[in-house]
Amino acid sequence: MFPSLDIVIVNWNTGVQLQNCLNSIAEADQESFELKHVVVVDNASTDGSADQLAARTLPLTLIKNACNHGFAAACNRGANSSSADYLLFLNPDTRLYRESLTGPLAAMIQPVHRNTGIMGIQLMDDADHISRSCARFPTPSLFFHKITGLDRLFPAEFVSLAMTDWNHLQTRIVDQVIGAFFLVRNPLYQELNGFDERFFVYYEELDFSLRAFQKGWQTCYLSEFRAYHKGGGASDAVKDIRLYYTLRSQIIYGFKHYIWGTAFLLMLGVLFIEPGSRLGNAGLKKSFDHFRNTLNAYRMLWHDLPNWFRVCRDISHRPVALGTGNREGMS
Repeated sequence: MFPSLDIVIVNWNTGVQLQNCLNSIAEADQESFELKHVVVVDNASTDGSADQLAARTLPLTLIKNACNHGFAAACNRGANSSSADYLLFLNPDTRLYRESLTGPLAAMIQPVHRNTGIMGIQLMDDADHISRSCARFPTPSLFFHKITGLDRLFPAEFVSLAMTDWNHLQTRIVDQVIGAFFLVRNPLYQELNGFDERFFVYYEELDFSLRAFQKGWQTCYLSEFRAYHKGGGASDAVKDIRLYYTLRSQIIYGFKHYIWGTAFLLMLGVLFIEPGSRLGNAGLKKSFDHFRNTLNAYRMLWHDLPNWFRVCRDISHRPVALGTGNREGMS
């Protein structure tokens, strides 16, 4: 019996990228599984990208949100009624190749992957280079490297959250794969009650991966199969807003997964140390746009402090056993 798959795509002003993504799904090999639904959840786009989509041969469903409730909430709405064996959360700035779906789904049913709950594949950029798309669970020390900019200044001495030190040429168990191609067993998704919607955008897939890990599930990066991923997507046009939500989610993640004292120190680091390292980096690069976007992001972060701090206060604080992201590779 063939496995079944639902694909969920969250759209926000991605222009023609969304239609190109849908076209690539239609052209991908689907012979060894049942594609039950392709759900596009539009987060109140204003560019018309979700209007008059050409479904072609796809079982397409379009859900339009009247306002932007965030990426995590849109993912959950798109997957809410799924009865498929697997869920694929796919960014609209991706394009699938012929075996992008059949390859990882066939791998998931193999005995070697019986403990794999989440799977990603090799992602290629515009230059046809392999993107470094896996990350480590953030320990306080890794956050310190990021906040101070040491991982950028001295990458050989200070490990970063992103696994940029690994060439991504081998299949291996990792802590997290990027959410651009995020294949999940539906029973695991249901067990975890989906993504935590307190993360408006960013860190929601990292939080999901950590909770899966705590339940005994692994995340696998599968190097044998590929897809194209532009990266940035619609957020390239709003880099200050993107940075604001990244910083906000970083603080929320700390209060959710660290003891209170550690989370509080992380928050202070984000608010008072990281701005200096980011502005200094902008100065070294002589990038006025980077400088301006950083200032705008922190202005929004401070302005919205009552809202995101209320979220942090309401999250139960408890320590967790964090992985290192340096496990042995798989053959």
